[in-house]
This record gives sequence, C-alpha cells and structure tokens, in this order.
Amino acid sequence: MQRNRDSWKKDYFTILIGQGFSLISSGILQMSIIFYLTAKTGSAMVLSIATLIGFLPQALIGPFAGVFVDRHSRKKVMIGADLVIAAAGGVLAIVTLYMDLPIWVIMAVLFVRSMGTAFHSPALNAATPLLVPEDQLTKCAGYSQTIQAIGSIISPAAAAFLYTVWNLNHIVLLDIVGAIIACISVAIIAIPNPSSTRIDKEENVMQEMKAGYVVLKENKGLFALLWIGALYMFFYMPISALYPLMSMGYFGGTPTHASIAEIAFAIGMLVGGVILSVWGGFKKRTFTIGASVLMMGIGVAISGILPPNAFVAFAICCMVMGVSAPFYGVQDALFQEKIKPEYLGRVFSLLGSVMSFAMPLGLLCSGLFAEQIGVEKWFLISGIGIITISFLVFVLPGVQSLDNRTI
Repeated sequence: MQRNRDSWKKDYFTILIGQGFSLISSGILQMSIIFYLTAKTGSAMVLSIATLIGFLPQALIGPFAGVFVDRHSRKKVMIGADLVIAAAGGVLAIVTLYMDLPIWVIMAVLFVRSMGTAFHSPALNAATPLLVPEDQLTKCAGYSQTIQAIGSIISPAAAAFLYTVWNLNHIVLLDIVGAIIACISVAIIAIPNPSSTRIDKEENVMQEMKAGYVVLKENKGLFALLWIGALYMFFYMPISALYPLMSMGYFGGTPTHASIAEIAFAIGMLVGGVILSVWGGFKKRTFTIGASVLMMGIGVAISGILPPNAFVAFAICCMVMGVSAPFYGVQDALFQEKIKPEYLGRVFSLLGSVMSFAMPLGLLCSGLFAEQIGVEKWFLISGIGIITISFLVFVLPGVQSLDNRTI
C-alpha cells in the first residue's frame, strides 16, 4: 500500500517539476518578448495585439482540442505540444541570428505557441486524475497553483535580469531547454489512458455542447455569473497586458520596474490564495465573489489616477489586485455544487470559451483607446467598469439566491 502511494507521488511530482521548469522558462521568454516589443514600439496597440494572438487560438480551438485529447494518448499529446512550442521558439532564435527581429515573426511564433498550449493544458488536466488518487486531487491542485505562483514571481525577475545581459535568442534557447525537460519528465512516466467513447459525428459534439448550455441556462444565477465573468474579463484582461507599458511608459521605468509590478501582483496572489485556503471566504460565497471583483476594480481605478512619480503606490495597488484574484475562483465551487456532475465538463468548457472570447474584444478596445487617451486613463476607465460589474453580483436576485438554492 505504501509502495502505491509513493509510486503515484513520484510520477505526479516528476511531471509537476518538469512542467515547473517549462512554466518558468516560458514565462521568462514571454516577459522578454514584451520587453522587446515595449522598447521597440512603445505601442499599447502592439502589446494588446501580441497578447491577443498569444491566447486567441486557445479560445478558437480549445473545445475541439479537448475532444482530440480524449481520443488520443494524453502522454503523446503533451509531448507533441511541448515539442511544437519548443520548435516555434527555435524559429525565433534562428531569425534573430540573421536579422533584426520583425514584429510579424514574433506574432506568428506567439500564435503557434498558443496552439500548442491549447492542446497541452487539457491533456495535462485530463492526465492528472489518471495518476493521482481521487482523495488527493484537491491537494495536487494546490501544488499546481503553488508552482504557478512561484513561476509568476521568478519569471519576471529573471526576465528583467537576463534581458539586460543576454540576447533574445539566448533566452529562446533557455525556453527550449525548459520544454525539453518537460518532455522528458512526461516520457519517463507511464500515463494510463481511459477507455474513451469516440465521437463519430461532428453533430454529436455540437449536441453535447448545446446540452451543457441548456443546463447552465436553466439556473438563472449561474447563467448571470457566466456573463458577469465575461464582462469582468473584458475589462480586466487588457490591464494585465498593459502592465509593462504602464510601468515603463507612464511611470518612466525600466524592465526592472515592469518586473516589480508583475512580482507584486504574483506575491499578492500567493497571499490571497493562502488566506482563502485557511479562511475559506465569507459564508455567503456570492459576497466573496462580489468583494473580490470590487477590490480588483478599486485597485485598477486608483492606479489610473496616480501621478507619474508614484510607481511605489502602483506596485502596492498591483499587490492589492493580486490578493483579490484568488477569491473570484470561489465561483467554481458554486458551479460544481449546482450543476450535475455529468454536465460539469461541458459547462466549464462553455465558461472558459465565453471568457476567452471576451478577452480579445477587451484587448482590441484597450489597444485603440489606450493609444489615443493614454494607458493611465484606460486603467481608470477599466477600474470604474470593474467596480460597476461588482455591483451586479451584489444586486442581481438570481446571483444572490445561489447560496440558498440547488437544482
């Protein structure tokens, strides 16, 4: 019995550590690309487009990638996706050897990397329950969040240092090494495959997706949270994309300042996650969600009215925003409680798709308006928008009744 316990831990942590290396090296490259684009263009529109391209493929092919993962070996999908991501980085490194890196090449590489992530993420999530005992899944989710938080703290700092001492192609090579380590960690582990039910017709996929939508729509409170979340992402996502321009443009800082802002947010997330795990949030979970959105909106709005010499105050605001972020995740518990288990996969897929499609629209608008009125004014507008959204959580009857109803 003890041997089985040690066996799954060894397998899971082998993959987790490998993914941790890949996460950190990818984060370093991602931040370095942002530094490069910021220094070369100083354009809010370019940064917004880069961020948009970085996740748009995930929004477009995500549901279909999930079907592909269920039909094939999770192990092979994860390795293949990591190799595609590494190959895209290799192209970037080769181009930098022969010419000044064109913006369109960066955009193309970001697009391909996002496609790889669209397959890798669901494959990893689908493989975890095959390796981990059911009673340990919650703890393993905590381990994964911890790795992500650590990566969010290390990557910006490492990127700020390496960007000043290395060429971009050297940072790309570091990311390739991280991807190779991740591939090896997966390759040496035996990941079982469940006996999946193959979908023979595309109509079956669409019918199942529609069924999930119908089940969600039957609960007015959850359906309202779906669209509240979409509005939230519309305003919030551009803020995360414009952090470097705010730090380096409006506050006149350097890549180090941009990294400090990112690290402050990541530390806040880590603190917020620990508080939530110990405290559990307010008894009324919808109040916890609303308070999280309100706290985020206040932090964003205050950032938009700070003077150009108040970077320290901006970093504090970033930390406050980070603290608020984990509490928004309480809504997942509501979805899990109110929706029947056989529909949860489709409902969460629909939730992710709607959020993902709201993000590019917000990024497009932010690029247009921030370019014209100034990035700090867009922070103020976004903060006011997020505060308004929080009021919807507090006042909509369907949302407020979620803690008292079951379906």
